[in-house]
Amino acid sequence: MSAGPARPAHLDLAPIARASGTVVLPGSKSISNRTLLLAALAKGTTEVRGLLESDDTARMLDALGALGIEVERIGASRDYRVTGADGEIPVKDAELFLGNAGTAFRPLAAVLALSRGRYRLRGVPRMHERPIGDLVDGLRPLGADVRYLGAAGFPPIEIGPARDSGADRISVRGNVSSQFLTALLMALPLTRRTISIDVIGDLISKPYVEITLNLMARFGVSVARDGWSRFVVPGGASYASPRSIHVEGDASSASYFLAAGAVGGGPVRVEGVGRRSIQGDVRFVEVLERMGVTVTLGEDWIEARGRGPLRAIDADMNHIPDAAMTAAVLALFADGPTTIRNVASWRVKETDRLAAMTTELRKLGATVEEGADYLRILPPAGGRLTPGASIDTYDDHRMAMCFALAALGGVPVRINDPACVAKTFPAYFDVLRSIARD
Repeated sequence: MSAGPARPAHLDLAPIARASGTVVLPGSKSISNRTLLLAALAKGTTEVRGLLESDDTARMLDALGALGIEVERIGASRDYRVTGADGEIPVKDAELFLGNAGTAFRPLAAVLALSRGRYRLRGVPRMHERPIGDLVDGLRPLGADVRYLGAAGFPPIEIGPARDSGADRISVRGNVSSQFLTALLMALPLTRRTISIDVIGDLISKPYVEITLNLMARFGVSVARDGWSRFVVPGGASYASPRSIHVEGDASSASYFLAAGAVGGGPVRVEGVGRRSIQGDVRFVEVLERMGVTVTLGEDWIEARGRGPLRAIDADMNHIPDAAMTAAVLALFADGPTTIRNVASWRVKETDRLAAMTTELRKLGATVEEGADYLRILPPAGGRLTPGASIDTYDDHRMAMCFALAALGGVPVRINDPACVAKTFPAYFDVLRSIARD
């Protein structure tokens, strides 16, 4: 069998003098994979419109198919029809490969751990370095049978049939990844019991939990909560299809093009996300405004226009960890040192993003101080970026996408392993070129 075309080793980006135009965003990864799983667990058939086409959603679609869920693509569109299993996974023995898709691995692990089957879940080597122990610890009091096949606390894992422990209260740490809480929330309706979750410590990335709660409500399960410290999933609740649901544009992806408008003059408009968005990363516009960018929001669009050198800022970006990477590259164009705080979750993403950002920003001439949960970035003297920097991407889509913006500094930039953007945005570089102006 053919191994398929080789991934290109690098992509050389010419300097970009200015940026303007309109971008239609791909669907949100966070919304896409959550919606697919909820539709699979619901009673009835759901039409999912505007699904993101990417490696991460492909991993979820493959997994659902292996589990016996009927998923049908509607023509050549990005719309899919999912026939829900009403909370009962049809296939009781399966082995799933989930790549490096945390939005697929964590929720699927929780759902299958509360099912009556045997499953083995694995991913790429980096996925096996991303922690899952807090999620497993939260599931075990419910009678879940989960065993580590490698290092304790990390994938790959093997899941056996769950036994009903009768527990009505569990806990999970909130300061490592919000995906652990999301996974538990999505899986608990399968027990048909009232169960409360206590969050230990400060919950990070709260807007991603808001997405989860919003989508669960769309599928008929409303979760009560006491602030961000306690969540209660009601007994007897079960998922029901909303019949049709639209995946809004990806707010994290929007950040790159809005940043291009900020540095390259603009105006750059993104369509598919706006003031009605349920995604936390839409608040990246607040970062842009603090940096002196003119931002206009519509119902489902956002436009950014630069007004000269960016202002340096000092900001807590715990609520927008993905878009915070875009802000780190914008710091190269600021009028002083920018500090990005409270992003310890970067350590357990597709790569150790704190270390990776530090290394690559320095290649462009920045002086960077790396802390346990922050970066302080001093732009190059005179704002002159180092030309011809060769940016390593660590098989991390967001590293490739945000560092491509360095070409707006009037210098050529080489992006190594550019194909890693297929995880969430396969056409990214073509779309970036579409708004580049001589």
